[in-house]
Amino acid sequence: MKPVYYFALCAAFLFACSGEKEQPPAESTTDNAAVEDTSFYEPMPEGIYPQDNPWSQEKEDLGKLLYFDPRLSGDNTISCATCHHPDKGWSDGHPRTIGFGGKELGRHSPTIINSGYFEVQFWDGRAPTLEAQAKGPIQSTVEMNQKVDELLEELGAIPEYQEMFNKAFGDSGITFDNIVKAIATFERSVVSKNSAYDKYMQGDKKAMSSSAVNGMKLFFGKAKCSICHNGPALTDSGFHNIGVKQHGPLTEDLGRYNISKDEFDKGAFKTPGLRSISQSAPYMHDGSEATLKDVIDFYNRGGDVAKNRTSLITPLDLSEQEVLDLVEFLKALDGEPLNMTIPKLPGVVKVINPKTEAKAKPKAKAKKKKKKKKT
Repeated sequence: MKPVYYFALCAAFLFACSGEKEQPPAESTTDNAAVEDTSFYEPMPEGIYPQDNPWSQEKEDLGKLLYFDPRLSGDNTISCATCHHPDKGWSDGHPRTIGFGGKELGRHSPTIINSGYFEVQFWDGRAPTLEAQAKGPIQSTVEMNQKVDELLEELGAIPEYQEMFNKAFGDSGITFDNIVKAIATFERSVVSKNSAYDKYMQGDKKAMSSSAVNGMKLFFGKAKCSICHNGPALTDSGFHNIGVKQHGPLTEDLGRYNISKDEFDKGAFKTPGLRSISQSAPYMHDGSEATLKDVIDFYNRGGDVAKNRTSLITPLDLSEQEVLDLVEFLKALDGEPLNMTIPKLPGVVKVINPKTEAKAKPKAKAKKKKKKKKT
C-alpha cells in the first residue's frame, strides 16, 4: 500500500485511540474496545503458490527432507536448515552467516518465516521467487558449494528419494528444478499466524497487555513503523537505506544498488517482515543490533549514518517507556509455535572429517607393516 495512505491511516487510528470518544446511547451495552478501528489490520491470507509450482503434500514432504539434508552442500556438512533453523527463528542466531569452510559472510541470515508472501527474496531482492532463491546458496562457492551434477547423482543413488520425486513430480523425477520447487513448497508452509496481535484485532481485548496495546498505537502513529512495515506480513517488500553502520568482514555493502544500479538504492536493503520477529535475533541486514530494544533505540535516534539515508528515518523522540512498549508490541506479533520435527533422512549421510581421516590412515599403515615383519 502507498505511504500516503498509511499516513492518513495512522492519523485516523491515533484519533480513534486518543482523544475523547463519542458516548454510546444509554441503552447500549457495546464495549468501546469492541468498536475500535481495525481498518489497518490485515490477517495472514491462505498460502500463495505459483502456477508452475502448485502445492501438493508429496512435494511439501519431499521439500522438508531436502531442506534438512546436508547432501545439498559440497562437503555434506551444510543444509538449508544450517542457516535457517527452526530453533533459531528460522535464521541461525549469528550476526552474519557462516558459509562454506567456516567463513563469515557479509550479511545476516534472514528468517524464512512468511517468505512465501514476500515479493522478492534476499536482502537485496536479487531473486524474484523462493525457487530462484533456493538455487543461489546451493551453487554459491561461499555458501553450500555444491555442483548440480554431483547433487543429482547423490540423490539419484537413494531409492527413497527416487520414489518421492516420482510421486511429487511424475516422470520428470530428480532434476535441479524439481529440487528447488520442493524446497520452496516446504518453505511456503512456514507461516506465522494467530498471534496475540491477531487475537486482539479479532476481538479478544485481553490478548495483549496494556503495554503492547500502547506499543501498537505508537507503531501505527508516532513511531512511524507502519510506513514500511505494513500489509499482512508487515513488510512493504521495498528497499530503504535506514542509516546502518557497516559491520562484519565487508568494507562496504551497497545492497540493492548492486542489482538496480540506481544511485538512490545505495545502502538500501529489503524491509523484513515482523511477524515472529522476536525469535530471529540479531537484527538488521548485518546482524548489528542484538535485541529488539536495540533496534527501537536505533530508530529512535534516527539511524547512525546520514549518507544516502531515506528521509523517512528521523529521530522519534520516544520516551524510555514508549521504547519498551514498542518492544512489547513486537513480541505480541509472535505466532503460534511451529512444532517442527527434524526428519530422519533417507540413505546414510557420512560426514567426512579430514582431520580424523588423516590420523586414521597412518595407523592403518603401521599395522600392516608390523604384520609383514611377523611373517
